[in-house]
Amino acid sequence: MVPSSSGVEYKIKHQTTMGYIYHKCATTTARTRKEIQNSKESLIKLANRYNINPKTVEKWRNRDTVEDAPMGAKRVTTVLTELEEKIICVFRKTTHLPLDDIFISLKSIIPKLSRSNLHRCLKRHGLNRLPTPETNKKEKQKFKEYPLGYLHIDITEVRLQKKKYYIFVAIDRVTKYAYTEIHENMKVSKSVSFLKNTINAFPYKIHRILTDNGIQFTYRLLKNKTDKIHKFDELCHKKNIIHKLTKFKHPWTNGQVEILNKTIKDNTVKKYTLRF
Repeated sequence: MVPSSSGVEYKIKHQTTMGYIYHKCATTTARTRKEIQNSKESLIKLANRYNINPKTVEKWRNRDTVEDAPMGAKRVTTVLTELEEKIICVFRKTTHLPLDDIFISLKSIIPKLSRSNLHRCLKRHGLNRLPTPETNKKEKQKFKEYPLGYLHIDITEVRLQKKKYYIFVAIDRVTKYAYTEIHENMKVSKSVSFLKNTINAFPYKIHRILTDNGIQFTYRLLKNKTDKIHKFDELCHKKNIIHKLTKFKHPWTNGQVEILNKTIKDNTVKKYTLRF
């Protein structure tokens, strides 16, 4: 207890006095509480004297004791025994019957059972609502497994010092092994050169490549059809690589390389200032 110049006694945190253990947020001591209970002054005067909230004064004036009330969850009082509650819970879980049907079924073996204490019992054990049936739940489809050498390739744009650059990115679907290059343009010659370097950079055989429908990779979706074979396709055919395309306007089909593009940007141009 620490006296102040005004004569008010304050409690030091975590300190006990006269055998009392105070709550950690308590603003009064046993002595001030007793004085409040014995005083006939108004709530405002007592609140100003002890520098506390008027509601705190009213609370202690209405109590017969100076001890803190117990905190936390209150003990549940019920006429049902522990064994009877277990019977109710098991019956609910196995039959999935509604409350009224359970009451009718168990009333003969649990004489003190009523509709109200049955509902409170189910609510205490989290069984007051029946679980939703999972008959219509669809099973998650597993991704098709591929051998090593299935690459996702894409081009992403970055801006450095008011100038555009293009990052060519390739990532293996299985191992996540990646290869990138940065160029000042994204001409067909750059995409072909990038594919050659990618083939040389990967330590295993590439058997399949997935790209979007951009002109840097294919002529297949041109409005004016042409018999000319794209140089990127020529190189794929020469290296016995299957060149697949994503569905038109479905960039998420090439999601793995899109995520890698974001990772590269987050850890380069968005974090550091690069100069070329």
